[in-house]
Amino acid sequence: MKKIIRRASAPTPKFFKVLRNVGLALAAVGGTILAAPITLPVIVTTIGGYVAVAGGVLSAASQLSTIDDSE
Repeated sequence: MKKIIRRASAPTPKFFKVLRNVGLALAAVGGTILAAPITLPVIVTTIGGYVAVAGGVLSAASQLSTIDDSE
């Protein structure tokens, strides 16, 4: 568990920072689609769920990428 916390707080390469931000944006868009106050077609809400999950996974994986991985 300490290794994960150490990796999450370690410096992140610029490319992965960009990917992390894209992932956060995707998660926000997916969440907005899922929380829309109007009734949307089932396919749109399904795609919104997939986009939200993909954005979350992309952000998490990018955050755990480090510049110096000597372990």
